[in-house]
Amino acid sequence: MVSTNKRLIAILMTVPLVLLIPFIAMQFSAEVKWSFRDFVMAGFLLTGLGLGLEFILRKFTTTKTRLLFCLVLFTVFFLIWAELAVGIFGTPFAGS
Repeated sequence: MVSTNKRLIAILMTVPLVLLIPFIAMQFSAEVKWSFRDFVMAGFLLTGLGLGLEFILRKFTTTKTRLLFCLVLFTVFFLIWAELAVGIFGTPFAGS
């Protein structure tokens, strides 16, 4: 149980570290222009991805099942990320 809690803490600590990448890039380049809303949405998506992975690892025991659900989760994550970034599907909540 202790190792799973350490894994969960590591997931939650990784999200802010990943969000530091665009924040630091904004300081050195005019090409990266994230608003506060962008950081909140990215944090929400990354946290959801991490918690989803944690759920899959805790609930499913076979490697095949874990890989299948992780693949589905990553596919959904990347489709949502791409839609928010460039609007590949043209939904109303896509980036402008």
